[in-house]
Amino acid sequence: MTPTDPLPDRPAPDAPQGKLVLLRHGETEWSRTGRHTGRTDIPLTPHGEALASAAGELVRGYDFRLILSSPLERARRTAELAGLHADIDPLLVEWDYGGYEGRTTKDIRAELGYDWTAFEHGVIRGETPGETVEEVAARASRVLTRVLPAMAEGDVALVAHGHYLRILTAVFLRQAPRFAASISLDAGSTSVLGFSREQPAILAWNHGAHLPMQPSES
Repeated sequence: MTPTDPLPDRPAPDAPQGKLVLLRHGETEWSRTGRHTGRTDIPLTPHGEALASAAGELVRGYDFRLILSSPLERARRTAELAGLHADIDPLLVEWDYGGYEGRTTKDIRAELGYDWTAFEHGVIRGETPGETVEEVAARASRVLTRVLPAMAEGDVALVAHGHYLRILTAVFLRQAPRFAASISLDAGSTSVLGFSREQPAILAWNHGAHLPMQPSES
């Protein structure tokens, strides 16, 4: 599925009973140090590989009818280590951070002189053009048009990235994309979305080997 693919012939089903399982890729050196990692294709750390394997234990009982992964190595490797045989969907790639790629929030704030965040203030052009949060949400919306019909048949897994999955969750919950700034997602974590009394809902969030002690940096 690409951004130019047509929409489906029929609308999404009403409150499908399957679960939508979200796996954020395991730790990389950049995620460990809080560097914004969009399109840069870097591998998992050994700890990241261990987190990905542990995530596989959490999802063993699901009846997956569709498994999709970002094309970037850190997501594909996470799917592999979690025991998930994923198809690649380029729409699952992380937010394009443009000129803020590889930089930490602390460094960007020091340069700008105010409390910058990607959700509130956006990114700038760099070696890549960058994206607005609404553009990321538009990609997530197209993924959900593929996911929701499959959820009528069973469960779906998406293996992707921290900011992207938070924005996709906001879209799934029928909230504004910037609602994603209010939810944190750790490397190697597993979350579950679904429907409760016909309403989209978070059924489990940010499960991992340990409870988080502080918000994720990226």
